[in-house]
Amino acid sequence: MQVFSDFDGTISIQDVTDIVLSHFADPEWEQIEQKWKDGLIGSADCMRQQIALIHASPSELGALLDTVAIDPGFKSFLDYCRLAGVPVSVVSDGVDHFIRHVLLRNGIHDLPVIANRLSCRLVDGREAYALSPAPRATGCLSGSGVCKCQVIWGIEPHIFIGDGRSDFCVSGMADLVFAKDKLADYCTDHGIPFIGFADFTDLRSKLKTVLTGIARQGRVVPQSQIA
Repeated sequence: MQVFSDFDGTISIQDVTDIVLSHFADPEWEQIEQKWKDGLIGSADCMRQQIALIHASPSELGALLDTVAIDPGFKSFLDYCRLAGVPVSVVSDGVDHFIRHVLLRNGIHDLPVIANRLSCRLVDGREAYALSPAPRATGCLSGSGVCKCQVIWGIEPHIFIGDGRSDFCVSGMADLVFAKDKLADYCTDHGIPFIGFADFTDLRSKLKTVLTGIARQGRVVPQSQIA
């Protein structure tokens, strides 16, 4: 069993990329965001255009990322997974540098992260940021920078944890889905089985029930048996 989790809005309390853009990007980023919401561009194009609008030094960026909070129960969830022998990876359509900075700030040093890759170089004396897809997760049919389906493909069995639009596609192929917010609504509307959760403290308890059921019965415990 392996666990894959989204980051923004799932592990982090807020969308980290949106926080960075709202502080440091030209106002045009919101127009680009609306084009993505309207289905006119994919998230990969959206993110690349938005990241290029950021004007901040690495130290300014780091100071802002230091303020980002994660779910208070996430570290204890990781501790439980380690004790249970269940590997956990972050797979996100967000930005690798942002995610790793926030995790390190919260004392999490060894969690694999698959996300869009941020680069920075000096152009005319100021930092210019650019985004490129993670090498292992390109070619998304839905236009995402990171193809979460490709990441989990062929890994059996696996659990996916998510909350939003970038998790819609992968939810249909995961062996077991833990969902909240927009992802829970999507799974309900499309008949995709899932286990709802409020936070990682709640999720830890429900995952324990699932793993206990697998150990006893050799199968995933039905959703109806998980409180």
